[in-house]
Amino acid sequence: MKCFLVATLCLISMSYLAAQSSPAGLWKTIDDVTGEAKSHVEIYASNGKYYGKVVRLLQSDPDKLCTECPGNKKNQPLVGLLVIENLEPVKDYWSNGTILDPENGNEYRCVVWFEDGNDQELKVRGKHWTGLFRTQTWYRVKENE
Repeated sequence: MKCFLVATLCLISMSYLAAQSSPAGLWKTIDDVTGEAKSHVEIYASNGKYYGKVVRLLQSDPDKLCTECPGNKKNQPLVGLLVIENLEPVKDYWSNGTILDPENGNEYRCVVWFEDGNDQELKVRGKHWTGLFRTQTWYRVKENE
């Protein structure tokens, strides 16, 4: 009986940790140049892949449009805009997707991960085809933010 209880507790603990290790949730984006908070992005799973959309702008007009975005995203409101698409889980990170920079309309290959097991800080890297990249740290939004 004791073994059953211990095994059950271990399974519950492991499933809790696995759930905590997902990038799904609400994230505060931080500009890697200025260090200022810019927006809240909601990352969610759909059909085994992860997507992220802007749900709140923190410093600019909430009705701001993506004037630099390509294709069907051009002149769409930033709030509600899909900026992360098709991230797939790979070991302890998520990759093979894209991220859109609404400031300039460029899309980059995207990789996200938790560093040192800290699931409150998400490392978000956009990679250009030339091999150049930028990495930002996004922070999980707390209930009172």
